[in-house]
Amino acid sequence: MDKPGIGTLQESSLHNALKKWYARPGDLLETKVGGYWIDIVRGDQLIEIQTKNFSSIRKKLERLVKDHPVRLVYPIAVERWILRIANISEQVLSTRKSPKRGKILDLFSELVRFPHLVIEPNFSLEILYIQEEAVWQDDGRGSWRRKHWSLIDHRLVNVIGSREFHSVEDYYGFLPPDLPQEFTVQDLAGRINTPGWLANKMAYSLRQMGILEVVGKKRQAYLYAIKEHASATPGGTHI
Repeated sequence: MDKPGIGTLQESSLHNALKKWYARPGDLLETKVGGYWIDIVRGDQLIEIQTKNFSSIRKKLERLVKDHPVRLVYPIAVERWILRIANISEQVLSTRKSPKRGKILDLFSELVRFPHLVIEPNFSLEILYIQEEAVWQDDGRGSWRRKHWSLIDHRLVNVIGSREFHSVEDYYGFLPPDLPQEFTVQDLAGRINTPGWLANKMAYSLRQMGILEVVGKKRQAYLYAIKEHASATPGGTHI
């Protein structure tokens, strides 16, 4: 490690724990490459773990992927427990399981920031399916949705699986096989059982990757079609 503590002062417990979980013997942690601090350097591969806010690393990845193999690791919480702690003593007041379950399509809420990177030969992405704890503190300063409890941290409980994406072909599988030849975002949302806003981000991302193309309009909605690709089949990775 070039400089102990760099990158850990403002990262969540989740990010730090995933970095330790992902690292192998011989890896370099928090090493500077091309003017940027990298979470993990494994031989000639640069590994960045990002738990949210892809916008903050867009320029960094766009620069690094030109000269280095870059892997982006993104966790999706398929199970979550909420820990409520006291404001001063931080004593655990209660624990309950959240009904919210993350799914792989949630990736597009962040990947929409730079879907063009998928086209880069040096870029790969890995989804980690995790169990996590969300820590709420009774400080009166949080969102009204949490009744003014603050969400202060995310903690890793377990990594229970993963999925890797190495090329554009891997993303064709997000499209369900029963889509009509021409379809709208609402058609897509209905078949993958996801909100329209997320289906819209997915359609935009796949269009930027060259997987979808706009072929017309139906009233005010764009009509999309899947671009044919010899080695790609819709439905291969859809969850």
